[in-house]
Amino acid sequence: MQTDIVDLREFYSSPLGQAAEASISHALKTLWARLPDERLIGLGYALPYLERFREGAERVFAFMPAGQGAVNWPAGALSSTALVFDEDLPLPDSSIDRILLVHSLEFAENPREMLKELYRVLAPGGRRVIVVPSRRGVWARGEHTPFGAGRPYSRGQLTSLLRETNFTPGAFAGALFYPPYRSRLLLRLFHSLDPVGRRALPLFSGVIAAEAQKRLYQGLPVFARASRRVFVPVLAPQGVPTARSLPLDK
Repeated sequence: MQTDIVDLREFYSSPLGQAAEASISHALKTLWARLPDERLIGLGYALPYLERFREGAERVFAFMPAGQGAVNWPAGALSSTALVFDEDLPLPDSSIDRILLVHSLEFAENPREMLKELYRVLAPGGRRVIVVPSRRGVWARGEHTPFGAGRPYSRGQLTSLLRETNFTPGAFAGALFYPPYRSRLLLRLFHSLDPVGRRALPLFSGVIAAEAQKRLYQGLPVFARASRRVFVPVLAPQGVPTARSLPLDK
C-alpha cells in the first residue's frame, strides 16, 4: 500500500526522518556524478534529496504518484510538482538525463512496467538512481517509518530487475546502519556509528541506493498492456441543478 503524502512529510520533519535523510544523502553523493545542465526528475517522494542535488541542473521536476498525493514544491516559487501515474509519465521520449526514485519502486504495482517507462523517457546514456528498503535491514521491519512499507529488495533482486528492463547496473551504496529508534539520545549515538557500518557491515544497511545506466543496444519484448486505471480528483465538481436545467412542467 502506498504511503500517504501526509505521513511522508511528518516523517521527514521528525528527528528520525532528518537523521535518515542525512544518511541517505551521504550514500547518494557517492553515486552522484555531476552532469552540467542536466534535466532531473524525482519520482515518488524525493523532495528532501532534490533540494540537495538540484543546484546546477537545467530543470528539476518532482513527480508524485497519484496514490500517494502531492504537495507544492519548491516553496515560494512556481510549482515544479506533478501528480502522475508511474507507468505513463507525461514526458516525451529521451527527454530526461537523470531520474531519482525514492519511496517509489517498492510501491509500484508493476515494477517492470514502471522501469520500462523510465527507460522510454531517459536520454541515451541517461542515469537512474534508486533508493529502496533493504531486505536484510531492520528498517524494512518497522512500521513507524516509510521504509517499513512496500516491497524491500536485496542487491541481487535489484540487479536482476535492472537488467531485465534494459539497464546496466552501476555502483551500489548503503545507508541507515542503525535501528530506527525515535530517541534523540540513541539517534545521536547511532548516527555517529553510521560511518563504521558503511565500512564494516555494508550488506546490512537499512536501505540500498543503486545507480544504473540506460542500455542502448538491446531490444525489449513489447506486450499489449491491459487498460489502466484512470485517476480523477476526489473533489471533482459535478455542478448542481439550476432553474434553467430543470425540466419544465407540461
